[in-house]
Amino acid sequence: HDLSDDADYAQQSSSMMDSSKRSSSSLVYLKDNVTIHPTQFASERISGRLKLIKQGSSLFMTWIPYKGQNSNTRLSEKDRNLYTIRAVPFTEVRSIRRHTPAFGWQYIIVVLSSGLAFPPLYFYTGGVREFLATIKQHVLLVRSVEDANVFLVNDFDNRLQRTLSSLELPRAVSIASGSSPVSIGDSPTNVNLERTNGGLGHDSHSISQFHGRQKQKAQDPARDISIQVLEKFSLVTKFARETTSQLFRENNGFGAFEKKFDSQSALDFDKASYDTETIVNEIPVAPDPVEFDKLTLVWGKPRQPPLGSEEWTTFLDNEGRVMDSNALRKRIFYGGVDHKLRREVWAFLLGYYAYDSTYAEREYLRCIKKSEYENIKRQWQSISPEQARRFTKFRERKGLIDKDVVRTDRSVTFFDGDDNPNVHLLRDILLTYSFYNFDLGYCQGMSDLLSPILFVMEDESQSFWCFVALMERLGPNFNRDQNGMHSQLFALSKLVELLDNPFHNYFKQNDCLNYFFCFRWVLIQFKREFEYEKTMRLWEVLWTHYLSEHLHLYVCVAILKRYRNKIMGEQMDFDTLLKFINELSGRIDLDAILRDAEALCICAGENGAASIPPGTPPSLPIDLLYSED
Repeated sequence: HDLSDDADYAQQSSSMMDSSKRSSSSLVYLKDNVTIHPTQFASERISGRLKLIKQGSSLFMTWIPYKGQNSNTRLSEKDRNLYTIRAVPFTEVRSIRRHTPAFGWQYIIVVLSSGLAFPPLYFYTGGVREFLATIKQHVLLVRSVEDANVFLVNDFDNRLQRTLSSLELPRAVSIASGSSPVSIGDSPTNVNLERTNGGLGHDSHSISQFHGRQKQKAQDPARDISIQVLEKFSLVTKFARETTSQLFRENNGFGAFEKKFDSQSALDFDKASYDTETIVNEIPVAPDPVEFDKLTLVWGKPRQPPLGSEEWTTFLDNEGRVMDSNALRKRIFYGGVDHKLRREVWAFLLGYYAYDSTYAEREYLRCIKKSEYENIKRQWQSISPEQARRFTKFRERKGLIDKDVVRTDRSVTFFDGDDNPNVHLLRDILLTYSFYNFDLGYCQGMSDLLSPILFVMEDESQSFWCFVALMERLGPNFNRDQNGMHSQLFALSKLVELLDNPFHNYFKQNDCLNYFFCFRWVLIQFKREFEYEKTMRLWEVLWTHYLSEHLHLYVCVAILKRYRNKIMGEQMDFDTLLKFINELSGRIDLDAILRDAEALCICAGENGAASIPPGTPPSLPIDLLYSED
């Protein structure tokens, strides 16, 4: 099953490269316009030059992003440096996966022996065939018997690797250069991506890496799981194909282990040109099935400190306009907002203020909107007791609001105590909204959404209009026919199917495909799953719509995958799962979940966006849609 049976891969590299691009001493392959997609936005794609360099008997791969006029000026030097691939020796490459979609560009995923992988490399102008054929000339390249699109890589100098590959025996020891042996059992773990945080400065180099271990079930063929994850999730299994049949026969959990990957251990490459050292520590997976999977899916930047007052002023011109709304939303996405700034910044995120409005325009808007709010409020205040007796709908809504507000966030000091004026404001705003949007009125859960807004704004009128803006997005959650909720839960099921097909099949087998156990998460945007401060931080991240306006669905997937082992290992049915999900309240690591959701959203890419039906909440009204330009 090597490449000689495929005419596409039997070509010689001499017919692939222009002689002017080849260095007689080392350069054996060069391809321009090979691109990484850090996010779904076309404006943030990073193009660069892919090279294969031969030194002595060793082959190295590099991918360097363009600079100057050919580069994406929106991306900082740190962004480009983060994804740079410098001097990766093929002694540390485990496999290469080729993907040829029916529509779009071909791409490859290079998987390291350590279980890490680089982000997909897209070939806009072709060249995958030539890339693989050139590698075949210099290292042992064997097509996987289980997936024709996966090519196993072995260095000629490593006899152990070559022997194991040819015999197709289960791997018993770690054979990556610089790696330590691994203790292996079969307790399932979910897919994991671990970010390396070193070397983000201009003069340091880091590899954007995936770091994964594949969840496996004894009753499922190992081959199916590996293929589905690689195809759907663009991630990689921790261990190669040949280990899986053995793993399923074991009965102990994965031992905790720590592994280091040191790219400088790879032969004596030209260190004057390439000086890379990347260390990755794996997070141990607890064998105790009661504990959730202590894994982190990471791709991109780590969480940053909140946006502060001094930095906020750098986003504004002299008249108060936000000069670059995309940059601002990106900054908030990765760090949130300092609480002292939330009153001003949330109004932008929710659409109450326009990004291009000036200080004076915003002051005028507040005056106009306050008068408008008072007029609406007077409508229900003017209803006499005699009228109320003949106004059933008003009595019902008022009674429901009165019951809900007295039990909404009373543990928060702002709403604590008897006869708290802020509780009265909460009631007044909700009653006013029921007259502003009489068709929708009031439903349980709305008080949960309004509470943090009032807490931040500390102004009745501004709180009302910010709540109105939020309900423009989330209003369908409360429709009587529940179409808004059903569309989101349907989209959630499609995302799980895309990103983790075995997990999706588990839900299917256990009659959980309606995903009603996630109903509360979606309805009130995780309001009851996190502490008050963390809820506000999560919301401002979601409101940026930076990666997706449906990031909350990826947050759902991220939480489910965090507890994947426990859910599947204990064979939870719907009732057990619902109870388990409800009991997670206050126990979820927000930062880790946000990183996971970011990674899942990026990995799902256009396929993820296509899985979400148009108009699924919280889709923005057309006049509030953000431009990518």
